[in-house]
Amino acid sequence: MKTAWITGSSSGIGKAMAMEFNRHGYFTILSARRAEVLSKVQNELPHPENSAVLILDLAQYKDAEQWTKQALSHTGRVDILVNNGGVGHLGRVVEMALDVEEKVIQTNFWGTAALTKAMVPLMLEKGSGQIWSIGSILAYFGSPKLAAYAASKSAVVGYMESLQYELRKTPVHAGILSPGFINTNVTLSSLGPDGKPIGKNSVAQEKGMLPEELARKFYRITQKNQPPLQVVIGGYEKWAVTFKRYLPKIFFKVYGKLTDITRGKK
Repeated sequence: MKTAWITGSSSGIGKAMAMEFNRHGYFTILSARRAEVLSKVQNELPHPENSAVLILDLAQYKDAEQWTKQALSHTGRVDILVNNGGVGHLGRVVEMALDVEEKVIQTNFWGTAALTKAMVPLMLEKGSGQIWSIGSILAYFGSPKLAAYAASKSAVVGYMESLQYELRKTPVHAGILSPGFINTNVTLSSLGPDGKPIGKNSVAQEKGMLPEELARKFYRITQKNQPPLQVVIGGYEKWAVTFKRYLPKIFFKVYGKLTDITRGKK
C-alpha cells in the first residue's frame, strides 16, 4: 500500500493533506506534537484503519532517523513525505527573544532538513519516492515582524533547490510547495516576542484559500509522471513572488507601504 507521511497534520494544511491522501487510498502517517489532537484527526479520516499516528517534535530534529524507522514500521515504505510541520512568530527583530527565533529556525528548517536527510537514502534504495517541503511566498521576500519565519522558509527553499540538483538523475523527486494566504488558524499559535502564542489570527489568512482546496491541488500535482520542482499556490498574493523577482525596487516601496508597522503611530 502506498504511504504518505505528513508532518504538522494536526490542523490546517497538514490535516487537509492527510484527509486527501487517505481518501485516495494512501496509508497515512499523521505526525505532530500533540497525541490527543492527532488521535482526533485520525478518527476523522475517511479510512482511519489505513493510518497511524507518529508523535514528534521537529525542534528535536536529531531524532529524525528514529522517527523514520517508526514510520517504516507500518508498511515498510514511505512513497510521499510532506515536510509541513512548522511554527510561526510575530514580532520585530529588536523585540523577539533570540531563543524564540532559534526555535522557529530549528523547527521549520532543521526539522525539514533532518527528516529529508533520513528519508532520501531509503527512497534511493527503493528506487522511487517524493519529498515535498512546504515553503511560503515569504521564502522569496522578507516581511516586517516575520524575520525569523521568512529566514527559515528561505533556508528550506535553498536547501531543497540544492537537493533537486543532486537528485536530478535519480528516481527520487524533491519538490517545494509555497502557499500564499491559506485560511487556517496557524497565526493563533504563532509565538510572540516572549515565546507565548499570540492568540490572534491574520485577516489576510482568514480571507485566503481553504486548506482543502490547496490539498486537492497538491494531491493532483503529486500524481503527475513528472511533478514540478517548485509550485506556488494561492490567490492574487502569489504574484508577489514574480513582482519581487523582476521589479525589486518598486516591490520594496509598494510592499513597504502595505506593511508599514509605523502607520497610525505618533
